[in-house]
Amino acid sequence: MDTLEKFKLGVPKRVLFFAAALVWGFASYRILSMGIVDAIIKSKNYLLNVPIGLIIFYLFSKNVFHKMYLKHTKRIINGKIERPCIFSFFDFKGYAIMAFMITGGITLRRSNLIPPVYLGTFFIGLGLSLLLAAVFFLYSGVKYAEIKEKYYIEKVEAAI
Repeated sequence: MDTLEKFKLGVPKRVLFFAAALVWGFASYRILSMGIVDAIIKSKNYLLNVPIGLIIFYLFSKNVFHKMYLKHTKRIINGKIERPCIFSFFDFKGYAIMAFMITGGITLRRSNLIPPVYLGTFFIGLGLSLLLAAVFFLYSGVKYAEIKEKYYIEKVEAAI
């Protein structure tokens, strides 16, 4: 056994779905808590901010996070390694996007370029869409056999 293999945090593929759910759930909690404070608690127009946040939620869920969920689910299910590293629930691009989003969110919040009520409304939509992605990953972990059957692509070599 290779020396590096001893230290690899290899887990069953099913565990990757729970790890992804945990990460997105935590991110959702952090973003939603900021958004709710800025757009609902500190705002007088929260009846307007909530529907706008729900529209943002719908757009991000449909156009970003559901596609991301499907991409990573198919990649995990069809991965060649039976016990991948626990951090491989995302690929490099996924981690880069996450780092960009975190950096962008912190920068926008601290720069005060966008009033907190508007940023908070955006954070509500973003946080809810992250929460839904976390629920999808959690569901995939719980219903792993069904998800595997649905997304597994059998590689059939052509007869020569």
